[in-house]
Amino acid sequence: MRFGFYLRLMGPEANATVLGNGVRRCEEAGLDAVWVPDHIAIPPDDAEGSGGRYLDPLTSLAWLAAGTERIRVGTAALIAPYRAALPTAKAIATIQELSGGRLELGVGVGWMGAEFRALGLDRKKRGRITDETLSFIREAFSAEDDVVVSNSQSFLFRPRPKMPRMWIGGSAPHALARAARFGDGWMPLGDDPEEIGPGSKELFSRFSDAGRGEPEIAAGGELGRAGLQEDLDRLEALSSLGVTEYIHGSRYSDLDSLLRSLEALTSRVEAFRSRS
Repeated sequence: MRFGFYLRLMGPEANATVLGNGVRRCEEAGLDAVWVPDHIAIPPDDAEGSGGRYLDPLTSLAWLAAGTERIRVGTAALIAPYRAALPTAKAIATIQELSGGRLELGVGVGWMGAEFRALGLDRKKRGRITDETLSFIREAFSAEDDVVVSNSQSFLFRPRPKMPRMWIGGSAPHALARAARFGDGWMPLGDDPEEIGPGSKELFSRFSDAGRGEPEIAAGGELGRAGLQEDLDRLEALSSLGVTEYIHGSRYSDLDSLLRSLEALTSRVEAFRSRS
């Protein structure tokens, strides 16, 4: 199992000092990845805890990758309907190219009605828009001779690095179907083995029916709040369900609390890997 750390892009702690030092310490600690969320337009009545301050995820990942050498950088999750397919694919290709292939692409359909309204989008169409965006991204990264067509216009999609691993977020049946159709894996909500188990079973079945290999699964939660043994038992249970990536997140408020959270994670990682 690989382990990642969820970096907050919201609130005053989303600044160059905390993010820059945080990602470097995650890399030094031997973690496999850092992950960031996606918000674009927080309304005043829903800004508690962030003050409406949110950094852009793709721009942030490019910056984080530039300050590191090995650690992977990923979205958990990029809201596909928020951005047009072509510039999204171009941004993804750019980060993948300049980072040396370290991008992880978690994608979701979104949920916050206010953000859809601010963007002039019909929230009811978010599933269809997501499918169209994912289809375009897949086509762009597999285009013969790098030639892609958008709105009847042919163009060269270059650079065309290796397609990033794509994770489909969500727990609804549509998310599992979308993961089997477009993704390399699934990013469910939470880290409860009992809740993830049925979806994992269905996902493996869908991949098998489609003649694909075994899927990846990324669970997310917070380690260190429970006792060591309870955390290790949870990780063992998740691993038995096919979970290949664990994303640790916490509500840290500054660099010191981020580092304490990182220490809690690394202690669990070391114990888990020793036991395994």
